[in-house]
Amino acid sequence: MPTESIPVPTAKARASKEPEMLTGSGAILRTLEHLGIKDVFGLPGGAIIPFYDELMASTTIRHILVRHEQGAGHAAEGYSATGGQVGVCIATSGPGATNLVTAIADAYMDSVPLLAITGQVFSTLMGTDAFQEVDIVGITMPITKHSFLVTDPADVPATLAAAYQIATTGRPGPVLVDITKDAQQKSAPYIWPAKVDLPGYRPVVKAHGKQILAAAELLATAERPVLYVGGGVNRAHASAELLELANATGAPVVTTLMARGVFPDSHHQNLGMPGMHGTVPAVLALQEADLIVSLGARFDDRVTGKPSEFAPLAKIVHVDIDPAEIGKIRMPDVPIVGDAKDVIVDLTSAYADAKKEHAPDIAAWWERLESLREQYPLGYTMPDDGLLSPQQVIQRIGELTGPEGIYAAGVGQHQMWAAQFIKYERPNSWLNSGGAGTMGYAVPAAMGAKVAEPDRVVWAIDGDGCFQMTNQELATCTINNIPIKVAIINNSSLGMVRQWQTLFYEGRHSFTDLNTGHDTVMIPDFVKLADAYGCLAIRVTKQDEVDAAIKLALETNDRPVVIDFIVSRDAMVWPMVPQGVGNSQVQYAKDHAPEWEEE
Repeated sequence: MPTESIPVPTAKARASKEPEMLTGSGAILRTLEHLGIKDVFGLPGGAIIPFYDELMASTTIRHILVRHEQGAGHAAEGYSATGGQVGVCIATSGPGATNLVTAIADAYMDSVPLLAITGQVFSTLMGTDAFQEVDIVGITMPITKHSFLVTDPADVPATLAAAYQIATTGRPGPVLVDITKDAQQKSAPYIWPAKVDLPGYRPVVKAHGKQILAAAELLATAERPVLYVGGGVNRAHASAELLELANATGAPVVTTLMARGVFPDSHHQNLGMPGMHGTVPAVLALQEADLIVSLGARFDDRVTGKPSEFAPLAKIVHVDIDPAEIGKIRMPDVPIVGDAKDVIVDLTSAYADAKKEHAPDIAAWWERLESLREQYPLGYTMPDDGLLSPQQVIQRIGELTGPEGIYAAGVGQHQMWAAQFIKYERPNSWLNSGGAGTMGYAVPAAMGAKVAEPDRVVWAIDGDGCFQMTNQELATCTINNIPIKVAIINNSSLGMVRQWQTLFYEGRHSFTDLNTGHDTVMIPDFVKLADAYGCLAIRVTKQDEVDAAIKLALETNDRPVVIDFIVSRDAMVWPMVPQGVGNSQVQYAKDHAPEWEEE
């Protein structure tokens, strides 16, 4: 993400000669307004009441009252991940703050800029095990870019300004600001920092020119290059620059789970998603490459498989804004620290010069890749148990909604199918919990995305297990007129765990049956539950009902819509590379490759 200075305060604020006296709570509100924050998600409690008392009078900031703080965190993530303003979530001390932890960890893993504001007990009570006292700064230190504790109201403006700058520059991520109740209540002069100076925090944006030239030389001489594109390209808003580089080089492109949409699926050079459930051409392209240019990707274990067997013949160019990622999993031949957008622009220019000297020829490489495409197309078989195909349901949602929609997925089989069978043509159209793998992400993230992009259709594609973790936010959606669409891919089980039990544990499906859709008693009945939340509720059990239900959902914009799709529990996600083996052992379908065992 490009390095940016904090927003400049309004002319009215600059014109004031004498600092205005504000309570700490008033300073929080004023600072959020200076930062351009328009929407926040939260839930009040004792230690944050002073700020909420100020917030209710705001005419510029919309507060959305969630039903659980985790929902506030994921909603702020979804809001931020659409590519616009920073997401803000607010909670009280103790359990309110700890309920944000999962969302904060999720944002940290996926580099989502997030500002979490929590109330804390009186500073005089800290360390006494006071009611609802928790050291949230200490708890979140490993899962934030930084965590602040504020005990003096005079420190509020500079601290929040610094938090905003840290969250949005370099490798973006979450920052927590914990503010004691007495700091919220006391008054101090409101002084906006002329400049945020953070000793030791100097994100590198422009890469070293020598490294760029070395990368361009490798790219111009490679016979089997691959552009390995990760979520960092998305966070850097570098989709257009990536397209230019790909067109210039003609190299195949693979987009990780976090990068779906940053490069158009319709582009001929896009081989799809690599990794554990990636397409065979994408997986084997990385495995057989002689050069991998990694752009904003971190060589995650879900992509590399067994690291010692990953891409054994490839030289590596690793581009990342975070120097800690360089060489963490695979030692690069050319390390490049810098912002993805700037680096890609420089690399495209350098490649144009380098190819004049080398005349690169990758025709034979494309012949190999085209043969893989023809031999291993992405597809599925219809179930023989009379139930719906989950892949077909998700594919139809994508086809009927189109590329202008936003799709947020939970975690599990439905997540992988949504990544595989919806065609993504633009950045920020695909939201999911990639690194943390958080069940319950989809509904609140979709809610946040709809607040950020009210004119777009927003789907939460969820499993029946994930849905039961955060479905209470449907009440938030109904009351606040946030008409998201929810597709429950209901296989009445914890599907991905069940798949592993089928493949690696001799079919012993221990404690994965949820009884939500395949039995005479549905616990809960999702249609009744959604109706109770004020949603349009639909259940689909037959294939010829699928399109009509999706179309009705698309036509309904006065309330949320929940569709309970009853799908086969025996459907599995293919292709698959099991954990602990090399990517060469990718299995196209259960009966289409050598046997392997989980390691």
